Amino acid sequence: MTKRGAAATVAAGKRGKQVDAAGAVTAPREPRTERGRRTQRAILDAAAAEFGEKGFHESSIVSITIRAGVALGSFYTYFESKEALFKALVQDMSGRVRDHVAPVLRGHSGGAVEAEGVALEAFLRFARGNKEIYRIIDEAEFVAPEAWRAHYLNTAARILERLQAARARGELEVEPSEVHAWAIMGMNVFLGLRFGVLDGQADLGAVAAQANALLKGGLG
Repeated sequence: MTKRGAAATVAAGKRGKQVDAAGAVTAPREPRTERGRRTQRAILDAAAAEFGEKGFHESSIVSITIRAGVALGSFYTYFESKEALFKALVQDMSGRVRDHVAPVLRGHSGGAVEAEGVALEAFLRFARGNKEIYRIIDEAEFVAPEAWRAHYLNTAARILERLQAARARGELEVEPSEVHAWAIMGMNVFLGLRFGVLDGQADLGAVAAQANALLKGGLG
């Protein structure tokens, strides 16, 4: 979710899956037990805090496991290296954004343009509560470029899918394209940076409403 996100331009893969730079679908290692899932979750959460505070290069596996309260050996059960953890974290955070916004959209009963405003407000609230996502995704361009690329491609693909569905229902006057999807995503990214990360006091509903007014004029 950085200003450099617009550099990626190829179409994303199937909904809900991760796509790497070559278009191949990848999947993080899945624990087999509930205890394993809790351990992996603890490591991912600790990594988000650690990488968010210190960045990739200044963070260590030892500091992450200490923060997570797990043994060093447990780390290697789920992740091969710090790089593998970082890549998994980018995928995890991208999925968390998706999972945060999706139920809000499902509960929306208005039109397609208004739905994008609802999605934006949900994202702004996620960004305000998870400010580390900006540093992590920004750094991912260089540390985990496949995961970074997939994050943007999948996000834009979900937006485009919503717009195309709305067009098919007769709700939009224009034929949606990748340009529309990436423009909306870019707007959302920078609004999240300004009002989710840099400003903790702004009325996020009002921010989303102002941004949504732009879409109403452009997508009709």
